[in-house]
Amino acid sequence: MNVIIYGSKYGAARKYAKRLGELTNIEIKNFKYVQNINIYETIIYIGALYAVGVLGLEKTFKKIKDINRKKIIIATVGLSDPNNLENIKNIHLGIQKQISEELFESAHFYHLRGGIDYKNLSLKHKIMMKLLYLKAKKTPKSERSPETNDFVNTYNTKVDFIDYKNLRPIIQELYKE
Repeated sequence: MNVIIYGSKYGAARKYAKRLGELTNIEIKNFKYVQNINIYETIIYIGALYAVGVLGLEKTFKKIKDINRKKIIIATVGLSDPNNLENIKNIHLGIQKQISEELFESAHFYHLRGGIDYKNLSLKHKIMMKLLYLKAKKTPKSERSPETNDFVNTYNTKVDFIDYKNLRPIIQELYKE
């Protein structure tokens, strides 16, 4: 039995989970409603990235008793470029704080780009983004990364990087023996 579990606050991770579920005919569940994770053989977790890690990841996988003979796929969804090796390194460092070493070593990781609509952010997230923006804006243009420039240029707008074709490698992983 397989399951897609997602942790989403603003919707991008939920959209990816829903589309993956449609493509694979696998049941999807919000992490808040997973009763018994141990009944599944394959667990695909799609979670939104935040400064403290992946939403719901720790809560979901602390319930797992035995990862042997289970396939675990973890896909993160964030604003940062998932092709940037430094970003991936930082994401993995955050994940390692949320799950056991054994689970981290056996899981397959994928990173997807989400989106942001500033008008829908909570006050806390609006403040965090404003502080990041002010810091980024102070950085001289010549010292900014392309990603930082994109952030400054799109601050306080709606940005959507969701691209369902990036689910293909997850589907391929799912059906690997």
